[in-house]
Amino acid sequence: MTDTHAHLDGCEDADRAIARARDVGVTRIITIGTGIESSRAAVALAERHEGVYAVLGIDPHQASTAEARRLDELRGLFENSNAVAVGETGLDNARHHATPADQLRLFVAQLGLADELRLPVVIHSRDAEAGTAAALAGFRGIVVLHCFSSPALLPVALERDYYVSFAGNVTYPKATELRAAAGAVPDDRLLVETDSPYLAPQPVRGRPNEPANVVHTVGALAEVRGVEPATLAAQAHANASVAFALP
Repeated sequence: MTDTHAHLDGCEDADRAIARARDVGVTRIITIGTGIESSRAAVALAERHEGVYAVLGIDPHQASTAEARRLDELRGLFENSNAVAVGETGLDNARHHATPADQLRLFVAQLGLADELRLPVVIHSRDAEAGTAAALAGFRGIVVLHCFSSPALLPVALERDYYVSFAGNVTYPKATELRAAAGAVPDDRLLVETDSPYLAPQPVRGRPNEPANVVHTVGALAEVRGVEPATLAAQAHANASVAFALP
């Protein structure tokens, strides 16, 4: 299995979390940078652990801070061979940590970086379906919609062949619309993630999340899609190989 989105630098003990994930069959983890220091931590973890890869970026919450002016530093971190995508980047109209204009400026800049480096881009989108779709309209690279929670964005995702990644929130009892969306994603565009240490799936809800818990999301998605968990895990693992060019 592959956990395609974890913030290992936010876990209490990343090394132990990685070991526990391996114990349940999670052989690859993609850890996400949310700023320059977080991205450096992601690279360091990827260098230390086989099967761990890094996605490097500056998240939209920091778009109105000095962090947004460190794109040259971000570009330099991609010299590491374990860096496989740009992100997470995007738009967030739910938390209002940064102005819409600053978020869009940073988003467009990181899309440009992904285009320059010919890397996939990992997208954060919250209450920003129209803006996200518009900003991505001209991007011709691989797009991964992380922690998908916007069913209104699904038609665009399907039309443009984006990868759609589901996290623990798809397991919540009230997430019926999200599970319906999960059932509509083509087999070859489905990814699974934990978004650790956030969004622990229903069986462990209320506790800090970790990559090992991706098995619960796999189980919920398999039930929705009418397949065995092992079948879904293998398909999502293969999809991650293609999306992120992983061995």
